[in-house]
Amino acid sequence: MSRVANNPVKVPSGLDVKLDGQDVSVKGAKGQMAFAVHEAVSLVHEGDVLLVKARNEDTQSKALAGTMRALVQNMVTGVTQGFEKKLELQGVGYRAQAQGKKLTLQLGFSHPVEYMFPEDVDVQTPSQTEVVVSGVDKQRVGQICAEIRAYRPPEPYKGKGVRYAGEYVRRKEAKKK
Repeated sequence: MSRVANNPVKVPSGLDVKLDGQDVSVKGAKGQMAFAVHEAVSLVHEGDVLLVKARNEDTQSKALAGTMRALVQNMVTGVTQGFEKKLELQGVGYRAQAQGKKLTLQLGFSHPVEYMFPEDVDVQTPSQTEVVVSGVDKQRVGQICAEIRAYRPPEPYKGKGVRYAGEYVRRKEAKKK
Protein backbone atom coordinates (compact mmCIF):
# COMPACT_ATOMS: atom_id res chain seq x y z
CA MET A 1 0.00 0.00 0.00
CA SER A 2 1.29 3.45 -0.91
CA ARG A 3 2.01 5.97 1.82
CA VAL A 4 2.32 9.05 -0.39
CA ALA A 5 -0.33 11.00 1.53
CA ASN A 6 1.60 10.63 4.80
CA ASN A 7 4.36 12.93 3.53
CA PRO A 8 3.63 16.62 4.15
CA VAL A 9 3.91 19.11 1.30
CA LYS A 10 6.59 21.67 2.19
CA VAL A 11 5.60 25.24 1.38
CA PRO A 12 8.70 27.37 0.58
CA SER A 13 8.95 30.94 1.79
CA GLY A 14 7.54 33.53 -0.61
CA LEU A 15 4.69 31.23 -1.63
CA ASP A 16 1.10 32.29 -0.92
CA VAL A 17 -1.24 29.36 -0.15
CA LYS A 18 -4.96 29.94 0.45
CA LEU A 19 -7.44 27.29 1.55
CA ASP A 20 -11.14 28.00 1.03
CA GLY A 21 -13.11 24.89 1.97
CA GLN A 22 -12.05 22.28 -0.60
CA ASP A 23 -10.41 24.84 -2.92
CA VAL A 24 -6.68 25.47 -2.69
CA SER A 25 -4.87 28.24 -4.55
CA VAL A 26 -1.12 28.67 -4.73
CA LYS A 27 0.63 31.84 -5.88
CA GLY A 28 4.36 32.04 -6.48
CA ALA A 29 7.08 33.67 -8.54
CA LYS A 30 6.26 31.82 -11.81
CA GLY A 31 2.46 32.22 -11.61
CA GLN A 32 -0.60 30.98 -9.81
CA MET A 33 -2.76 27.86 -9.82
CA ALA A 34 -6.03 26.80 -8.23
CA PHE A 35 -7.45 23.36 -7.63
CA ALA A 36 -10.56 21.79 -6.03
CA VAL A 37 -9.61 18.94 -3.69
CA HIS A 38 -11.92 15.90 -3.63
CA GLU A 39 -14.46 15.85 -0.78
CA ALA A 40 -13.11 12.52 0.54
CA VAL A 41 -9.84 14.30 1.42
CA SER A 42 -9.12 17.07 3.94
CA LEU A 43 -6.32 19.59 3.55
CA VAL A 44 -4.76 21.39 6.54
CA HIS A 45 -2.21 24.24 6.43
CA GLU A 46 0.08 24.13 9.48
CA GLY A 47 3.02 26.50 9.52
CA ASP A 48 5.14 25.87 6.44
CA VAL A 49 3.58 22.50 5.50
CA LEU A 50 0.33 21.27 3.99
CA LEU A 51 -1.08 18.02 5.38
CA VAL A 52 -3.36 15.80 3.29
CA LYS A 53 -5.56 13.31 5.15
CA ALA A 54 -8.29 10.88 4.11
CA ARG A 55 -11.61 11.72 5.84
CA ASN A 56 -12.37 8.03 6.46
CA GLU A 57 -10.47 4.76 6.36
CA ASP A 58 -11.81 3.15 3.18
CA THR A 59 -9.41 2.25 0.36
CA GLN A 60 -10.74 4.80 -2.12
CA SER A 61 -10.30 7.71 0.31
CA LYS A 62 -6.72 6.67 1.05
CA ALA A 63 -5.95 6.39 -2.67
CA LEU A 64 -7.51 9.79 -3.34
CA ALA A 65 -5.48 11.30 -0.49
CA GLY A 66 -2.25 10.17 -2.17
CA THR A 67 -3.40 11.50 -5.53
CA MET A 68 -4.47 14.87 -4.10
CA ARG A 69 -1.15 15.17 -2.23
CA ALA A 70 0.77 14.58 -5.48
CA LEU A 71 -1.36 17.16 -7.32
CA VAL A 72 -0.84 19.79 -4.60
CA GLN A 73 2.92 19.05 -4.58
CA ASN A 74 2.98 19.54 -8.39
CA MET A 75 1.21 22.90 -7.95
CA VAL A 76 3.80 24.05 -5.39
CA THR A 77 6.68 22.90 -7.59
CA GLY A 78 5.11 24.46 -10.68
CA VAL A 79 4.71 27.97 -9.26
CA THR A 80 8.19 27.96 -7.70
CA GLN A 81 10.37 26.21 -10.33
CA GLY A 82 8.07 25.39 -13.24
CA PHE A 83 8.07 22.30 -15.43
CA GLU A 84 9.89 21.71 -18.69
CA LYS A 85 9.87 18.94 -21.32
CA LYS A 86 12.07 18.65 -24.37
CA LEU A 87 11.21 17.13 -27.73
CA GLU A 88 13.62 16.14 -30.49
CA LEU A 89 12.87 15.95 -34.22
CA GLN A 90 14.73 13.24 -36.12
CA GLY A 91 14.53 12.90 -39.86
CA VAL A 92 15.81 14.58 -43.00
CA GLY A 93 14.13 17.97 -43.38
CA TYR A 94 12.29 17.79 -40.04
CA ARG A 95 12.32 21.30 -38.54
CA ALA A 96 10.50 23.33 -35.91
CA GLN A 97 10.11 27.08 -35.51
CA ALA A 98 8.24 28.99 -32.80
CA GLN A 99 6.75 32.39 -33.67
CA GLY A 100 4.62 34.13 -31.04
CA LYS A 101 1.99 31.61 -29.91
CA LYS A 102 2.40 29.37 -32.97
CA LEU A 103 4.71 26.43 -33.52
CA THR A 104 5.39 25.56 -37.15
CA LEU A 105 6.60 22.02 -37.80
CA GLN A 106 8.00 20.55 -41.03
CA LEU A 107 7.48 16.81 -40.57
CA GLY A 108 7.72 15.35 -44.05
CA PHE A 109 4.13 16.13 -45.01
CA SER A 110 3.25 18.11 -48.13
CA HIS A 111 2.28 21.04 -45.86
CA PRO A 112 3.68 22.56 -42.67
CA VAL A 113 1.90 21.60 -39.44
CA GLU A 114 0.92 24.62 -37.33
CA TYR A 115 0.21 24.16 -33.62
CA MET A 116 -1.31 27.01 -31.61
CA PHE A 117 -0.32 26.71 -27.96
CA PRO A 118 -2.15 28.36 -25.02
CA GLU A 119 -1.08 31.51 -23.17
CA ASP A 120 -0.02 29.75 -19.95
CA VAL A 121 2.56 27.55 -21.73
CA ASP A 122 5.80 28.71 -23.32
CA VAL A 123 7.28 26.91 -26.34
CA GLN A 124 10.81 27.64 -27.53
CA THR A 125 13.00 26.23 -30.28
CA PRO A 126 16.70 26.53 -29.31
CA SER A 127 17.63 24.77 -32.57
CA GLN A 128 15.67 23.61 -35.60
CA THR A 129 15.41 20.07 -34.26
CA GLU A 130 14.62 20.84 -30.60
CA VAL A 131 11.37 22.00 -29.00
CA VAL A 132 11.23 23.01 -25.32
CA VAL A 133 7.78 23.24 -23.68
CA SER A 134 7.62 24.90 -20.25
CA GLY A 135 4.92 26.09 -17.88
CA VAL A 136 3.59 25.93 -14.33
CA ASP A 137 1.06 23.12 -14.85
CA LYS A 138 2.72 19.70 -15.16
CA GLN A 139 -0.32 18.05 -16.73
CA ARG A 140 -0.72 20.83 -19.31
CA VAL A 141 2.96 20.75 -20.33
CA GLY A 142 2.83 16.97 -20.73
CA GLN A 143 -0.41 17.12 -22.73
CA ILE A 144 0.98 19.69 -25.18
CA CYS A 145 4.13 17.59 -25.67
CA ALA A 146 1.97 14.53 -26.33
CA GLU A 147 -0.12 16.44 -28.90
CA ILE A 148 3.01 17.67 -30.71
CA ARG A 149 4.52 14.15 -30.65
CA ALA A 150 1.27 12.67 -32.02
CA TYR A 151 1.72 14.50 -35.35
CA ARG A 152 4.62 12.16 -36.24
CA PRO A 153 5.52 9.58 -33.55
CA PRO A 154 8.87 7.86 -34.01
CA GLU A 155 8.70 4.91 -36.36
CA PRO A 156 10.62 1.69 -35.62
CA TYR A 157 12.51 1.22 -38.91
CA LYS A 158 14.49 4.44 -39.36
CA GLY A 159 13.61 6.15 -36.07
CA LYS A 160 12.22 9.23 -37.82
CA GLY A 161 9.67 11.36 -36.00
CA VAL A 162 9.12 13.50 -32.92
CA ARG A 163 10.41 11.96 -29.70
CA TYR A 164 10.97 13.02 -26.12
CA ALA A 165 14.55 13.94 -25.24
CA GLY A 166 16.33 10.76 -24.21
CA GLU A 167 13.49 8.48 -25.35
CA TYR A 168 14.60 5.07 -26.55
CA VAL A 169 12.95 3.90 -29.76
CA ARG A 170 13.22 0.17 -30.33
CA ARG A 171 14.40 -0.41 -33.88
CA LYS A 172 13.26 -3.24 -36.12
CA GLU A 173 15.25 -4.94 -38.81
CA ALA A 174 14.12 -4.32 -42.38
CA LYS A 175 12.81 -7.07 -44.67
CA LYS A 176 15.40 -9.26 -46.32
CA LYS A 177 15.25 -10.66 -49.84
